[in-house]
Amino acid sequence: MDTRRYMISDAAKMVDVEAHVLRYWEEELELPVERNEMGHRCYTEENIRMFHQIKELKEQGLQLKAIKALLPEMEQGKVPPVVVREPEPVNDKMEQFQLILGKVVSQAIRENQQEMGKELSHQVSTQVVKEMDYLFRLQEEREETHYRKLDELIRSSQETRKKLGRKARKKEKEPKIKEAKIKEPRKKSWFFGSKKDTVTE
Repeated sequence: MDTRRYMISDAAKMVDVEAHVLRYWEEELELPVERNEMGHRCYTEENIRMFHQIKELKEQGLQLKAIKALLPEMEQGKVPPVVVREPEPVNDKMEQFQLILGKVVSQAIRENQQEMGKELSHQVSTQVVKEMDYLFRLQEEREETHYRKLDELIRSSQETRKKLGRKARKKEKEPKIKEAKIKEPRKKSWFFGSKKDTVTE
C-alpha cells in the first residue's frame, strides 16, 4: 500500500483542476480526506484516482448528486459505465439548421450593414458637400456685397475730395478783387475856421 501523501496544490495539478474545485467536490460528495497535524489536507493515490473519475463523470454531463449516488461503486473499485448520450436526431438537425440559418442571417445582416453604411456615407457626404457649397456661395455673396459697398464708399470719398480740390484750385486761380475803401469826402474848412465856429446873426 502506497503511503505517499499530496498537498492540495499538487493534487489539483495532477487532476488538472483548481484547488477550490477539489475542496468543493470533497465537501459536496462528503469524501473522507486525511489531514496532517496542522490541519492541512493530505491526498492519497486513492483520492487522486477518485478525483479523476469524478472529473470524467462531470465532463460527461453528470451532476454531483448523480456522482454521489455512484460513489459506493467507485469506492469498491468498480468503474461506473461511461455515460453515452444518444443524440436526438431531430434536435441535432434542428440545431444544425438553426446554426446554418444563424450564419446566413448574420452574413446577410453584415453585408446589408456594409451596403447601408456605404449608402449612408455617400448620402451624408453628398449632403455635406451640398451644404458646404451653399455656405461658401452665401459667404462669397456676403463678401461681394461688402466689397461693393466698400468700393462705393471709397469712390464717393474720392469724388468728394476731387470736388473739394477743384473748388480750392478755382479759388487760388481767381484774381483777388480788392475792396475799395469808401472814402469819406473831405470837409472843406473855412478860411477862418470851421463853419461851426461862425456865428450867424
